[in-house]
Amino acid sequence: MSGGSKGTTHFGFQEVPVSEKARRVADVFSSVAGRYDLMNDLMSFGIHRLWKRFTLTQTGLKPGQSALDVAGGTGDLTSGLARQVGGGGRVVLTDINAAMLATGRQKLTDRGVAGNLQYVQADAERLPFADQGFDCVTIGFGLRNVTHKEHALASMYRVLKPGGRLLVLEFSKPIAPGLAPLYDLYSFKLLPQIGRLVAKDADSYRYLAESIRMHPDQETLRDMMVAAGFERCDYFNLSGGIVALHRGYRF
Repeated sequence: MSGGSKGTTHFGFQEVPVSEKARRVADVFSSVAGRYDLMNDLMSFGIHRLWKRFTLTQTGLKPGQSALDVAGGTGDLTSGLARQVGGGGRVVLTDINAAMLATGRQKLTDRGVAGNLQYVQADAERLPFADQGFDCVTIGFGLRNVTHKEHALASMYRVLKPGGRLLVLEFSKPIAPGLAPLYDLYSFKLLPQIGRLVAKDADSYRYLAESIRMHPDQETLRDMMVAAGFERCDYFNLSGGIVALHRGYRF
């Protein structure tokens, strides 16, 4: 949940005042926004594209429906959602960070993905949308950066239509034998160096590695979704559990 003693929460491995976390996360993503896509390709060896492609196979969206991509950043999931709902549908890309939102808007505009899209700077914990307005809500690699994850899950539940579903794509806990120590070596030794060389920012990528370790594991996140009201909650382990896609429905 929020972690730490009263009034504090996790920022990576640090304990910081709750009031400071949003600002620190904002600083991280403002710093890396311009090279976020390049870093994703380098960090995951391009496999993030397959994780996102699989996520899009689970949306259940039909032409004319509506979708919300929370903490959507540079818009990879948004682009796929827009194709699925077509010109008669509606897709909203939100991000709390103005630099990330601007980067996503520019990228999608350059790719000609524009007709059915809206862009809204918004906090995942307090989504500024009417109740029961979307057929599908996605959040890809954003939930671990939210201060109060339970508030974000409740907010996403609120804006879903009955019969709609939430998809949470996020780093998780490796389950494949022998994978965890190799993953730790990569995350804490190699990843910050890639960040230093490519994004000129080792500290932000050190935080990202730490934030992954502090994120709830597969079962805990599923239980949090159930507590928020979602039903038929399950998850898919991807790449040996390095990433998991959680799915839950509102009925």
